[in-house]
This record gives sequence, structure tokens and C-alpha cells, in this order.
Amino acid sequence: MTTARTPAWPDLFGRATFALAALAGVLLILMMGLIASAVFMRYVMGNPLLGVNEIVQLAAVAITMLALPYATHLHAHVRADIFDPALGRVGRWLADILTRALSIWALWILVGRAWDKATEAAEFGDATNMLDLPIWPLYGLVVLGIGLAIVIFAVQIVLLILTRRAFGEPENG
Repeated sequence: MTTARTPAWPDLFGRATFALAALAGVLLILMMGLIASAVFMRYVMGNPLLGVNEIVQLAAVAITMLALPYATHLHAHVRADIFDPALGRVGRWLADILTRALSIWALWILVGRAWDKATEAAEFGDATNMLDLPIWPLYGLVVLGIGLAIVIFAVQIVLLILTRRAFGEPENG
């Protein structure tokens, strides 16, 4: 929802990141079905499905990285607000900016490492042991998820500066 003081472009991030999170939800349901099938095949039929662990591990990475930008957009990360009363309105606003800037810095390092690993895995043809699935696309999803989280944090910093108030603070607060 936008107000007279808040631009509409953050809503675009919300819709785009929701689509990625919805895809993560579909993957989660498929992963649960695969796990249930694997348990049934192993313990009821006595015929285990080979490679299920690899698929589950790859799916877990994909689910996490597809959902990360949406969680960032919703401010759904763990937050300790025990110092907020002591910081006051301006201190909380500055802390919101500082924490996002530090998050961008840390995530930038991670996205750089993931990019290096993705290019290296593609160059050398790195694959999983049992199913021989290429792993560079998973590193690519890490780059995508963390990269979008960086963009969203940057947008949040701009919004903090434009509105001159901390997130969650009432407009007349």
C-alpha cells in the first residue's frame, strides 16, 4: 500500500518477490511429496529411491533463496528491539539505516563468493555424486536470492530517507 509520501515502486518488489516465494512454496510441497514417497518406498515397499537426499538438499537451497527476497521485503527477519526505547525516534531511524547498510555489505561479500563458485562449478562441470546433477544453477539461485535481498535493502534505505521515519513507526509518530 502506498501513501502520498511513499512511492509506488516498492509495491513492484512486493509482487515480484511474492511470485518467487510462491514458487518456493510449490517446491516445498513437491519436496514434501518426494520425501513421503521415499519413506513409503523404503519402509513399506523395501525399495529405496536413490538420489532423494541430493534432490532434497538442492530443493532446500532453492526454497531458501527464492523465499529470502520476500522475507526481506516484509521485514520478516529476526529483530531485537530492546534498545528502541532508549534510542528514541531518530536513533531507531538511524539504526534501521545502519543495519540495512551493514546487511548490504555482508550480503555483497556472500553474493560475490557465490558468483565465483557458480562460474567455477560451471567451468569445471561440478555435479552431484549420485545423480550427476549440475550444481552451478544452485549457486546461481544463491546469487539471485541474495542479490535481490541486497536490492530490497537498498530500496528500504531510500524509503527510510524519503519518509524520515523508521519502519513500523506511525506517520504522525
